[in-house]
Amino acid sequence: MRYAFLIAWREFAENAKTKGFWLSLLIFPAILTLSIQVPILLEKKGTPTRHFVIADASGEFAPLIALTIEREQTERAEQALRDFVRRGKYPESLSRFVHSDHTLDLAGWKAGQGANYLKVPGFVAPHPRFRLVALPEGVSPNAAPDLAAQQLRPWLRGERQLSVDGQPAPLFAAVLLAAELPLAATTGAASKGIHYWSENLADTALADLVEHTINTELRRRAYVAHGLDPATVREVERIKAPLTSFNPKKAAGEETVGMADRIRQWLPSLFVYLLWVAIFSIAQMLLTSVIEEKSNRIIEVLLSSVTPGELMVGKLAGIAAIGLTMLGVWVASLVAIVLWKSLGVSPEAAAAAGGMAGIPGDVATILRTTWLLPAFAVYFLLGFLFYSGLILALGSTCNTLKEAQSFMGVIVLLLMVPLLMMTYIPRDPNGTLATTLSWFPPYTPFVMMNRVTADPPLRDVLGTMALLLVCTGFVLWGSGRIFRRGILRTGQPPELLELLKWLRR
Repeated sequence: MRYAFLIAWREFAENAKTKGFWLSLLIFPAILTLSIQVPILLEKKGTPTRHFVIADASGEFAPLIALTIEREQTERAEQALRDFVRRGKYPESLSRFVHSDHTLDLAGWKAGQGANYLKVPGFVAPHPRFRLVALPEGVSPNAAPDLAAQQLRPWLRGERQLSVDGQPAPLFAAVLLAAELPLAATTGAASKGIHYWSENLADTALADLVEHTINTELRRRAYVAHGLDPATVREVERIKAPLTSFNPKKAAGEETVGMADRIRQWLPSLFVYLLWVAIFSIAQMLLTSVIEEKSNRIIEVLLSSVTPGELMVGKLAGIAAIGLTMLGVWVASLVAIVLWKSLGVSPEAAAAAGGMAGIPGDVATILRTTWLLPAFAVYFLLGFLFYSGLILALGSTCNTLKEAQSFMGVIVLLLMVPLLMMTYIPRDPNGTLATTLSWFPPYTPFVMMNRVTADPPLRDVLGTMALLLVCTGFVLWGSGRIFRRGILRTGQPPELLELLKWLRR
């Protein structure tokens, strides 16, 4: 085994020296960090202020839209100030409005000092998402929608720009309203409805805001026209029976289903994807190593000093060590980022963010209280040995990567099934499909990994593990026999019947 260890160390050292290995170590934590931070930065700084105009022939709805825009910006600024305080960055003038858990009583502060949060030292309010600007010169504010659209066409097409605070700015959208808006959907009502003009078809936030504001006002008028008090109607519309989900498998008194339970159900899918990427990429690395050494005649030099069995074991161990190193760094970075994002988030801050701020803490709790990480290590090792045995036998019979690609296509198709089932299995982790696929050894690591937090029956856990161990042992035994005969073979790859004969001998 000493020679097998030396070969394993050689494989590990050779692969650890490559740029691809170090890139693979860094790319996952980089992507994970960017996937969290980039959307936040884009929301705060990447998306410019959208300038829009309103041509309201009725003269009644433009003030309401402007008020809604102002109210939305105020709410965004207040939430940003709360985050500013939660991070502990606030001046002495705010200290008496900050609780011990670093939550801000903004209403009390405003009551005493007015809405001066924009002037807090060190605090930078987010830029407005939308800004209502005056119509360009020559465009009548009382024009009908068709006429106003014709007059605004050069600005809407980008041929001309607005002047905002003395600076040129593009026109994002135009809201054109008829003198009378219909109170019901009728034939031909579209010509009298809300006309929203914009080249940007992806960002519909402004259109939704305008539509909601106007429709709310139209309903209020309809209530008044029918003799109903709008305040009473809104109070009635707010009535709803709260729906609370319960899980009968949880302990008495703890049956309520929360965000942590939903994360617990779907978190394994992330690990299944990591497992798939790791097994596939590392097995490819093993195939490349074998075929390159065989085509360069390095194999012949190695076999002059070691047996084929020692060479095979050494290669498997060395590449497995590379894979465990990669996965260790990936999982450690995931845990570190989750812990980092969960620090300093109070329950009030999580509630203010719609529960999203508490997700890192829930993930950290799940990783600490379940078998997710140990199961990931075990299923990676067994899945790697299973597929690496197949690929090692494949590589020993081929002389070039081109020859191996046709055989690799079958293995890739085999690996695609658990990837396609990755999002379906969490919906029914103990159903017929999930249970059946669990007992198919090529899919056992992926499917059982996806079921690990759903409390699968003990017979499934132990039975599939035992079957996977037996099948992995058989695959390694068979690949050893094929590797011994095929590693020095030249010429055309053997046919399937010839491979079967090698297994019997």
